[in-house]
Amino acid sequence: MPDATHDDLLAGFTAPQPYTMEAVASAPRAPGVHVVLDGGVVIYVGRTRRGLRDRLRQHLTGNRDSSVLHDQVGQLLDTPGNAASAADIASWLGRCDVRWQETDNPEGTKEALVVALKPRFNRQVPKPRQASGGE
Repeated sequence: MPDATHDDLLAGFTAPQPYTMEAVASAPRAPGVHVVLDGGVVIYVGRTRRGLRDRLRQHLTGNRDSSVLHDQVGQLLDTPGNAASAADIASWLGRCDVRWQETDNPEGTKEALVVALKPRFNRQVPKPRQASGGE
């Protein structure tokens, strides 16, 4: 179950909804940040300086070169000798929830969420700054 910090970090986001094309159709065409949740746990944080709607659609219908999330889920679903199809990936994501928030600072918002939540499908988690001579 998410803790208070998790809820606070996502306070400005939309309510969770199934990650389907129907939900994506209601996303704005504005810059923002989106999170994908599996069982209430944030597994991916993404951002776009363009339209949230288009980026969310790209994760569902794109290809592994155009979407880190699409690629990461594909790798999870791949079996020896059989690469997961785009439909397999979209089906898996459809069992997840998605939330988003419009923001003029998608990069900063995403970085803060990745550092705090450490989502499993984000390839690079920025290292928090440490004081020299740390304990």
